[in-house]
Amino acid sequence: VHLIPVNPIREDGLNPKSRKRIMPDLLTEPPAIDPVYEAHVYCNIPTIAERSMEGHAPHYFKLVSVQVLIRHGDRYPLYAIPKTKRPDIDCMLLPGRKPSHPQLEAFIKHMSKGSAAQMDGSLSSLPRYPSHSLCEMGELTQTGVVQHLRNGQLLREIYINKHKLLLSDWTAKQLYLETTGKSRTLQSALALLYTFLPDFDWKKINMRHQWSTIFCSGSCDCPMRNHYLEEEQRRQYSLRVKNSDLEKIYVDMARIVGIPTRQLRASNPIDSLLCYFCHNVSFPCTKTGCIDMEHFKVIKRHQLEDERERQEKKLYFLYALLATHPLLNQTVNRLLRIAEGKKEEVFVLYSAHDVTLSPVLSALGITEARFPRFAARLVFELWQDGKRPKEHFIRILYNGADVTFQTSFCKDYYKRSSKPMCPLEKFVNFVKRDMFLVFNSTSYYDACRKRPL
Repeated sequence: VHLIPVNPIREDGLNPKSRKRIMPDLLTEPPAIDPVYEAHVYCNIPTIAERSMEGHAPHYFKLVSVQVLIRHGDRYPLYAIPKTKRPDIDCMLLPGRKPSHPQLEAFIKHMSKGSAAQMDGSLSSLPRYPSHSLCEMGELTQTGVVQHLRNGQLLREIYINKHKLLLSDWTAKQLYLETTGKSRTLQSALALLYTFLPDFDWKKINMRHQWSTIFCSGSCDCPMRNHYLEEEQRRQYSLRVKNSDLEKIYVDMARIVGIPTRQLRASNPIDSLLCYFCHNVSFPCTKTGCIDMEHFKVIKRHQLEDERERQEKKLYFLYALLATHPLLNQTVNRLLRIAEGKKEEVFVLYSAHDVTLSPVLSALGITEARFPRFAARLVFELWQDGKRPKEHFIRILYNGADVTFQTSFCKDYYKRSSKPMCPLEKFVNFVKRDMFLVFNSTSYYDACRKRPL
């Protein structure tokens, strides 16, 4: 459910009062979806300074670890609409062009000296920042770099300046950095780290390569995960076929560009249209006509309806539990080591994709969260109770909002506790045991192989 915001201060700089408000009948109809507003939120164009809830705790609590999972920043499309001119977007970094950042120029200079970094395998051959005058497919844009320079700066003010998570003499062992093998995820990670670290020393940067977009590392063999993903894809197809407005729009767009409807649909036009929209570039035209805002709205609205049905039908949730267990298990094991007093890997950064963050949100039970926007961030904070040092608590934040008590494992605790966070053991029990209950299993291995009844 997409909630209509009531707080006049918005992190995306949009004034909610400018939205046309339709008061829904709560008993009969869901809230009206405004596809243009939702697309603006998704673009996440850097405007006003962001307010966030990271780092908030009672004064006697000590922050001992932070793990951050990000989606890469704004990128050029992965697909082209056939027979149209590609959107004319420049991927050179120019500090004088908006959106910019006070540290953009220094970032460019520093990235050119990166040969001392340790980069796993193929990562060392990737460019450390975007640099094409016409963006390549999937390339990070200047907007994407600025989004993560801002993320890093915001997290630095809280975790470094306020909570002293890393001191100026920090060591490589205090960081754990991992990215998929795409230039956009590597560059997003470097942009965030550049403004976050007390001192960006290339010799201390050890970037690990993750070949899987769900970060399943050595635990990727899971037949039932694939089964639920196929079932979810069937659900998506069925919803699309039922949508007559969507079909008319595809037929009309295919006529404009002069190709069969099936071919247009296969080219995933929303990915390309979002790029035009986010960069305020006119939608493409041909001699036959122009793709326009009505086409965009219908496709975007269907996307939002698909997200809503996806949550109701639970197939994606079952996929998400199995897809994210390896990553969440790694996270929990690290938090347990730190709670026992280990001082390594106190700051963790996973640089990933929407297909990484979305299942993690679903698996945790955070159903009210929007689909991951460009440069989305999901943060796990580990806190030590200063009055009872053996007790540790976690907070989970999504794009700066505290979602700890939206999680399935901490909803009930919230009703009984005065503390504004969740006991670490609740998260541990969820990942080690409760994630498998819905599959009538006791382990990841078993859940991955047990056919549903």
